[in-house]
Amino acid sequence: MGLEEKVSDTRIAVVGIIIEQVESATAVNEILHQYGSYIIGRMGLPYKDKQVNIISVVLDAPADIISAVSGKLGRLPGVSSKALYSKQTSK
Repeated sequence: MGLEEKVSDTRIAVVGIIIEQVESATAVNEILHQYGSYIIGRMGLPYKDKQVNIISVVLDAPADIISAVSGKLGRLPGVSSKALYSKQTSK
């Protein structure tokens, strides 16, 4: 496998995001917009009883991009983020 093939390998992943501080919602959306070309779909659920927002984002991207998205989101105040990766890579 050549370098070009390795660079183009992507994985499908679901990034789960829980926003507990509504002030961070704008920053979450900015990060997701920054990586919008990798996003296949997104679902957001406001859970008013618990005063949190839950977002799931499906990505088809290289593993380092998925990790970067999840990491940047998780560093925001009041935001938790976790990525679940598919076992297969695609080209």
